[in-house]
Amino acid sequence: MEEEARKLLGEGISKKLLCPGKGEVPSFPNGTKVVFHYRTSLRDGKVLDDSRTLGGHSKPMELILGKKFKLAVWERVVTTMRQGEISEFTCDTKHTALYPLVSQSLRNISAGKDPLEGQRHCCGIAQIHSHHSLGHKDLDELQASPQPLVFTIELLEVLPPGSFQLDVWAMTDEEKLELVPQIHEEGNMLFKQGQIKEASEKYYNGIACLKNLQMKEHPGDQSWIKLDHMITPLLLNYCQCKLLQGQYYEVIEHCTSVLFKYEDNVKAFYKRAKAHAAVWNEREARADFAKVLELDPSLEPSVVKELKVMEAKIRTKDKEDKSRYKGLFSRPPATATTVEFL
Repeated sequence: MEEEARKLLGEGISKKLLCPGKGEVPSFPNGTKVVFHYRTSLRDGKVLDDSRTLGGHSKPMELILGKKFKLAVWERVVTTMRQGEISEFTCDTKHTALYPLVSQSLRNISAGKDPLEGQRHCCGIAQIHSHHSLGHKDLDELQASPQPLVFTIELLEVLPPGSFQLDVWAMTDEEKLELVPQIHEEGNMLFKQGQIKEASEKYYNGIACLKNLQMKEHPGDQSWIKLDHMITPLLLNYCQCKLLQGQYYEVIEHCTSVLFKYEDNVKAFYKRAKAHAAVWNEREARADFAKVLELDPSLEPSVVKELKVMEAKIRTKDKEDKSRYKGLFSRPPATATTVEFL
């Protein structure tokens, strides 16, 4: 234990044991999954992030060792710990320069956003030396003036390779490509079983997987286009789920993005038409349904049926509106009032 502490000091890392764990220190081969809570502080005690409270949730960090995580020092320090141990690691600036980017991603994830939102398409070091804001004052200050950080870590779980299902983010590009058809099929099965929420999550995961790969390609290149052709059917299936969940404006947004690239996509026009009809955009719905018939006349029975449903709903709404506002602007006859002046 003392020898390991000396090694860490030589690397610019000071370890302080707060609570001993159980058993021996695991071997931590590559592919091991470690689950831990962390708190990141400046040396003056100011807390930057805490996994127990980040985004209003208590969600521990998960890492697969050997996957070249951007903040390599976390991999280094957890491999000195026992399961259940809590330790404090003070790390020199050379280990913490990329922390602002890592923190931004973790904060985005906790808020349900894209983890790469706000980051430029360049390497981490280039971003550190740019004047690009990360959207958080404390991270901007840390990015402008890197300094040592204190990581308080509680190692919750150590899972050896092969004992768990690999998360998508931890997969290689080849593994992700192989997984997408399986995700697509699982989504289709869930949809057929009426499990719409679960199906939409599957489609979303497939889209995220492909988007991650697409970000590495230049827009318009053959590889980018090939990935986009894989994304589109998943996105339209996702839109079908959102239609059934009543998320009509989201459907309109996604279908419009598809049609911006693929002007003859009948499914996108059809789903967008149904979404427009659901939110009383009659003119837009009719225009989209007309485009559906132009592209695929065989869909006329379905379009006619949808138009009848829309027209019936509009008639019902008009009647309800007339009934609701009837007499609103007619005043009752005036009656004499006696006013006393005190």
